[in-house]
Amino acid sequence: MTGGAAGLPRGIAVALARDRYDVHFTYRPGGTMPETTLKLIEAEGVSAHAHPVDFFASFAEVQAQLEQIAARVHVDILVHGVGPMIVRRFERASEEDYDAMIDGNLRSAIQAAAAFLPTMRAGKFGRIVFFGMNGSSVTLPASGLSLYAAAKSGLVAFARTLAQEEGRYGVTVHVIEVGDIRDKQSDRAELRRKSAENAVRRPGSWEDVADAVRFLVREDADYLTGAVLDVGGGLTGTYERKPQ
Repeated sequence: MTGGAAGLPRGIAVALARDRYDVHFTYRPGGTMPETTLKLIEAEGVSAHAHPVDFFASFAEVQAQLEQIAARVHVDILVHGVGPMIVRRFERASEEDYDAMIDGNLRSAIQAAAAFLPTMRAGKFGRIVFFGMNGSSVTLPASGLSLYAAAKSGLVAFARTLAQEEGRYGVTVHVIEVGDIRDKQSDRAELRRKSAENAVRRPGSWEDVADAVRFLVREDADYLTGAVLDVGGGLTGTYERKPQ
């Protein structure tokens, strides 16, 4: 699990621990520290390990960090949770914004796949799950998210192509298009007591996303690959409400 120290990836990591998976996750040095996620995973009675990886570093540095993990850990399920978002109109975007959105969302996914696919191919089994945004698969326009949306649509193309190439090795690849989930801490029961501007009229939770991941990484889900799964409560636009 990449980016497991906070947000939706933390919840997904805990959900996988409840399914009895040992969980290794990355965290960004200088960002949210891994202790909380480690404790939550270990409370489920499985092994938990945190690895520092700065996906904003140079290509070579990220590659070296991931290769070190791959040399020590047998990874046959990769859930790539890293995916920073900057909301800013393109006319105000900077070179730093470009690097953060393209490298943070697309390059990071490509490098993670490259690091862990050799083990999956050798073992004739693998599951990879990436995260897009609502509408990535159809290049839905998103005001204020030009670079982010471009990276996520590119990620869908990468994932679908990877699914075609890696299926012969028993590796499946999917994308979950996450809706406008702003509360990343509350559970489903709590959020069912609130309202939202989508088809199901409630906000999404980390549990909703985690359940989709749990299904896609199952061993007997081997006939399903290249799927783009919408977990957005029936949302047809980019946002449930216009961002401020």
